Amino acid sequence: MAYRTVYPYTNEVLQTYDPATDAELEQALAAGHALYKQWRDADPAPRARILRQIAARLRAQRTEYATIMTHDMGKLIGESEDEIDLCAAIADYYAEHGPAFLQPQPLPTNQGKAYYVRQATGVLVMVEPWNFPFYQVMRVFAPNFMAGNPMILKHASITPGSAAAFQELVTSAGAPAGALTNLFMSYDQVSKAIADPRVAGVALTGSERGGASVAAEAGKNLKKSSMELGGTDVFIALDDADWDRVYKLAPAARLANSGQVCTSAKRFVIAASHYDEFLEHLKAAFARRKPGDPLDPLTTLAPVSSASAKKKIQSQIDEAVANGAQVYYGNEPIDLPGQFVQPTILTGLTPDNPLYSQEIFGPVAEVFKVDSDDEAVALANDSNYGLGGAVFSQDQARAEAVAARIETGMTFINQSLRSVPELPFGGVKNSGYGRELNELGFSTFTNEHLIVAAPQD
Repeated sequence: MAYRTVYPYTNEVLQTYDPATDAELEQALAAGHALYKQWRDADPAPRARILRQIAARLRAQRTEYATIMTHDMGKLIGESEDEIDLCAAIADYYAEHGPAFLQPQPLPTNQGKAYYVRQATGVLVMVEPWNFPFYQVMRVFAPNFMAGNPMILKHASITPGSAAAFQELVTSAGAPAGALTNLFMSYDQVSKAIADPRVAGVALTGSERGGASVAAEAGKNLKKSSMELGGTDVFIALDDADWDRVYKLAPAARLANSGQVCTSAKRFVIAASHYDEFLEHLKAAFARRKPGDPLDPLTTLAPVSSASAKKKIQSQIDEAVANGAQVYYGNEPIDLPGQFVQPTILTGLTPDNPLYSQEIFGPVAEVFKVDSDDEAVALANDSNYGLGGAVFSQDQARAEAVAARIETGMTFINQSLRSVPELPFGGVKNSGYGRELNELGFSTFTNEHLIVAAPQD
């Protein structure tokens, strides 16, 4: 595959990168494995200091790193800057809490003194996507760096600038060679790396198809894996919701990052009593979005990441309409050279519509009308995915009861789903398995080593 940065606003090729060689992969594996053996018995405090330095550098060079991301995949510069802020917070979180996570955890038993310690397991392979070029990497890097697992990064082919910049960030902060090695690998080289006995596991964020392929490779080689594979998240507004709040939050819940968010609200499930009014509010908000240069702070609609992404989104819209969905708003061309997709609202999707069971990764909202909480829950669960979602109701007990019935990894009440370092991130069903962030993310690739000493006489 070709690794190159094509600015989605101008379609200009800004830079191309040479693919990794097998010799470079071997060098990365050897350096990572040597570092793993060194780190197993080392004090983690120096790693915490390096994470602090990484956070400081991110904040000091915020606009520089944000601009690299925007050039790679086109997101609004303000959203890129927010992403850098989040990455710095994640680095600080694991620097602060990582040493405590590594402390022995006592276990009550009559078998004597019992406890477990979390220990590193070895080199990890990271396969990361383009939509959050720094955050997706930091989510895996920070906890595993603190735990003592060296990493090899295979980033998306359209965000090589971000991958190179992330490695430079880690190296310049004082991390030893082998801590993080970015390689512009082929899929065959990824498979080769996973099979290597020096590799302990693989973390992937990406498509369902890509996840299935990498998970199969990991399983074949008895390697642990974690998978975050997208979703068709619901935004449920019950009849007693605070509708002013719903109207305020709903547009951004779908249009952030031009709709290219695994956890964005893709299916709006609206109480029948407010369905028509909701559509009008959403339409007005979508119509206010201003397409333009994503580096211009006045722009409010960025292009999608690539020509192929735009083509796929349009083909999904076309297929949905051909199978009975109605375009309530949008689905018109934008007269700009970049890879723009007009924010679009679809209604009338039925279970036999192909889009009903697909994730659409762009600024397209699907809106459904329901008459009861039971119907809302049934619609939410009628999906192969289960990543996140939101429930809006002024009766918190009612909202919590609905949330508990949804087959998903994360549900937020009266707010849009968000990612912060202290809350675990992950899903169920075809959205994947494993957790990132929080202490759960710290544990994903560690060995909970049980130690039991016989009772003293």
